[in-house]
Amino acid sequence: MNLPVIVSQLDTYGAVRARLGADALGVSLWLPPSLAAALAVESRARTRLRAELDARRLEVVTLSGAPFDEGGGEAPAWTEPARREYTLDLARILLDLLDDDAVRGTVSTIGVGPRDGWAEAEEKAALGILRRLSHGLADLAWQNGRAVRVGFQPAPGLVLDDPEQTVAGLSRIDKDRLGVCLDLGHVARNWPEPAAGIEAVTDSGLAIVEVRLTAVAGSTTVAWRDGLQQLFGRQGPLTENLTLVSKAPTVEQIAGDVAYLLAELAALGLAPENEPCPAR
Repeated sequence: MNLPVIVSQLDTYGAVRARLGADALGVSLWLPPSLAAALAVESRARTRLRAELDARRLEVVTLSGAPFDEGGGEAPAWTEPARREYTLDLARILLDLLDDDAVRGTVSTIGVGPRDGWAEAEEKAALGILRRLSHGLADLAWQNGRAVRVGFQPAPGLVLDDPEQTVAGLSRIDKDRLGVCLDLGHVARNWPEPAAGIEAVTDSGLAIVEVRLTAVAGSTTVAWRDGLQQLFGRQGPLTENLTLVSKAPTVEQIAGDVAYLLAELAALGLAPENEPCPAR
């Protein structure tokens, strides 16, 4: 995957924005390690990407550091310095893509590694990598005046999976710059008590820097709604970023997924920034 391919994909989301009649539409981009490394050192390429986003009235506050490169293989593990550099490359790129009024952005990643075979040596190596990642993020914040946080997403079979493992696995990180990215589908399917699990994560001092959910056939589940209620209800919001993963093949269907999510959020009393929120 290269920059022209990324730019061509933006046309779809520009069309979604137009269909929704929105002034702007937020998008989350996935950049493979090789493209991220190139963009991180080519300011003109970053400027071009920002211009292409602006032309379509698209905004970016999150980037995905998923563990799959353009060939389908896994990106470097969190026990390897190359994974830290990939993540910092994404942070450098994001700082140039953020809108002028954005305070900070988020890079999401799967974390931290496969539980099978994870031992003391792997844990020690990963903690060292995470400390240096935090230092790198602090340097970028000092240089740019805006911050990027990294969210680690619990998933089956990984060191971070259920709430207890997530809290334990991230107990020694810099909680100002590193946090959790929650997939509401994973939470609903795999956490015995989703509400209690989310509470355990936040009570431990970990920030939920991003929440991801996948659109299912124009409908949702009770647990999916319950998660939104807990995250954005009266006691919330507990996160700054909500990312909808739509697998719809057409502009019309993607726009329908977005409209459906907006209706769900409106039912919780939330509204876009340019609309007044109802009194509670």
